[in-house]
Amino acid sequence: MNVKGKAWVFGDDIDTDQIFPGAYLTLTDVEEMGKHAMEGVPGREDFAKKVAKGDIIVAGKNFGCGSSREQAPIAIKGSGVSVVVAKSFARIFYRNAVNIGLPIIECKEVEKIHDGDTLEIDLVTGDIKNETRNLRLKGTPVTSLEFEIMEAGGLIPYLKHKESMR
Repeated sequence: MNVKGKAWVFGDDIDTDQIFPGAYLTLTDVEEMGKHAMEGVPGREDFAKKVAKGDIIVAGKNFGCGSSREQAPIAIKGSGVSVVVAKSFARIFYRNAVNIGLPIIECKEVEKIHDGDTLEIDLVTGDIKNETRNLRLKGTPVTSLEFEIMEAGGLIPYLKHKESMR
């Protein structure tokens, strides 16, 4: 499964409070939550107004650190982002992303991706093609089970599907 979109580059240690500020924790509608994605990142307060469906977040190390705020990956998904690529993810963010069906890829070479680059990513293999710079990068794909969960739209839809197969 391939996705293609424009890269939005962020740095290291982007925490869940920056991804989805606490002032919006009362929101439950995914689209409304998406309107506030990345709003706490200095210089990117208007991200949600500019991001297009299918665009890609690219970040440094420890993306999603901080609290176990499940709303953070939900807001990113609600903004229309198709996948998050990072040098590394905070463990709880990684698990929450899988559980809500937000595709994620780890890639040690994210510094070769710049704001606005057009990327095509194979979510199964982790292969990243930077069309703008004519580069091919290798990401670490999620496991086959994690991919099945994400493809189903998250853990709950995945489990419901498995149950219906019995």
